Amino acid sequence: MNKKYHIYGMGNALVDFEIETTVEQLNRLSIEKGVMTLIDEQRQDDLFKEFKNNRHSRACGGSAANTIIAAQSLGSHCFYSCKVASDETGIFYKDDLINQGVETNLTTEQLQQGITGKCLVLVTDDADRTMNTFLGITGDISYEQINETVLKDSHYLYIEGYLASSPVALSAAIKAMDFAKNNGVKTVFSLSDPNMVRFCREGLDGIIGDGVDLLFCNLDEAMAFSNSTTLDEAVLYLSKISKSLVITLGAKGALLVQAGKRITIAGHEVEAVDTNGAGDLFAGSFLNALASEYSFEQAGQLASFASAQLVTQFGPRLNDENQTVVVEYMNKLKTSL
Repeated sequence: MNKKYHIYGMGNALVDFEIETTVEQLNRLSIEKGVMTLIDEQRQDDLFKEFKNNRHSRACGGSAANTIIAAQSLGSHCFYSCKVASDETGIFYKDDLINQGVETNLTTEQLQQGITGKCLVLVTDDADRTMNTFLGITGDISYEQINETVLKDSHYLYIEGYLASSPVALSAAIKAMDFAKNNGVKTVFSLSDPNMVRFCREGLDGIIGDGVDLLFCNLDEAMAFSNSTTLDEAVLYLSKISKSLVITLGAKGALLVQAGKRITIAGHEVEAVDTNGAGDLFAGSFLNALASEYSFEQAGQLASFASAQLVTQFGPRLNDENQTVVVEYMNKLKTSL
């Protein structure tokens, strides 16, 4: 079926402040390393003051937003539903998202009063990323932000697991999944973070419902969600809730499962400086390849290559040089279709 949009995304709208820091500074500030932690506005303000002299940058983000921007940058036609406030940060978010070429409900909705969500993305010298997030108004994203006409005209619906942390957002995500399943839109879900599995398991189960078409997770999330001690056990469990499965393995590549067949995707040896957004870019590259009718294995190859390029630089989006390299790789894969 010919549809206007390749991927419809729904997720948190967070302005990411990427900050270079040290493990010692994280320990001193009692910040749990390597995971996402929800914090209140006062705690975030205090942390901003602590990091005021650290090198930093900002961009519109949120996990699903990063995935949608990645897919759009590689050629997909994408739409993103989210919620920001009418403050300076929210206007920045809207403009940055639109400048990436992504269509969004923010262009037609009147922005409400409130505080736009922010995420401190703390990058240590071991290339690990730690996130401290104040959701702000994005915690109240509701089904009102969903454009059913656009969603129905999309090949894929992509939802991030972080929405399970808010009752309002969780309800909207479940309703969006149901609408997609009832209207021939393929459903894609990401577990997002080990802490989401640890603290919001019931919500994740609610979004998955009777199963999804494609599930993304990393090894830690896979093991925690399936309560497994081996990768084989995790694959067996997750294959019952998703028709296809992608488990990212960091520098070792990824394991894909489609129709019961396992496909090993090799990693790429690079010097990593920042892993922020690598999983999001992996998902975006993968979905872009599927939407462009690459094979499942080729989608994994592209995603592995693209995410390897991303970790060699700072920031969750490919810089111009790495973007060119990834597009060249993608075109080479296309010739073998």
